[in-house]
Amino acid sequence: MAGPVSFYETGVPLVADMSSDVLSRVVDFNKFDLIFAGAQKNIGIAGVNVIVVNKRILGKVDRKLPTMMDYRNHIEAGSMLNTPPVFAVYVCLLTLQWLKEQGGVAAIEKVNDQKAKLLYDTIDALPLFKGTVDKEDRSKMNVCFIMENKDLEKEFLAECKQHGMVGLKGHRTVGGFRASLYNALPLSSVEALTELMQDFAQRKG
Repeated sequence: MAGPVSFYETGVPLVADMSSDVLSRVVDFNKFDLIFAGAQKNIGIAGVNVIVVNKRILGKVDRKLPTMMDYRNHIEAGSMLNTPPVFAVYVCLLTLQWLKEQGGVAAIEKVNDQKAKLLYDTIDALPLFKGTVDKEDRSKMNVCFIMENKDLEKEFLAECKQHGMVGLKGHRTVGGFRASLYNALPLSSVEALTELMQDFAQRKG
């Protein structure tokens, strides 16, 4: 579950969508030319996006860009080019203060590693469940898995709901399950899920 950094060495401008993993692990932002992140996962609520851009890559296109799509305009306006979503920005402030209280990104990364390892180890240990992503490509933020028996999937989801665990149904295009382990989710929640998985597997496996 260690975070490899080999993707930094590209030799070309490096652009990343970090909507799911921003501030979930220590990353050297200076290695990137452009980072985009929707704030609604680890930073705040919907309505705020975070852009980290190397100014040296700006202004190198001949075509005319729409005003809102030209990051130079946002920089010149101090990120106040249009009316900001004040409440959403305030929630970001509270979330970042909470993250600092936890010990910062390095501290929350350790917790995220624990959560992901516990859930993936449980999936790998129970024949009833099956991971859908190769081990070297697994996400620590969104854990996707399935059951070969689709009828059991429905039954398991129902039991999850009975225990107050919701939002585990996988994306409609792929099915199965998706457990999101964003920063705000405590380790105790993953422990509760894995305990239910073990109990369900013992009864149904």
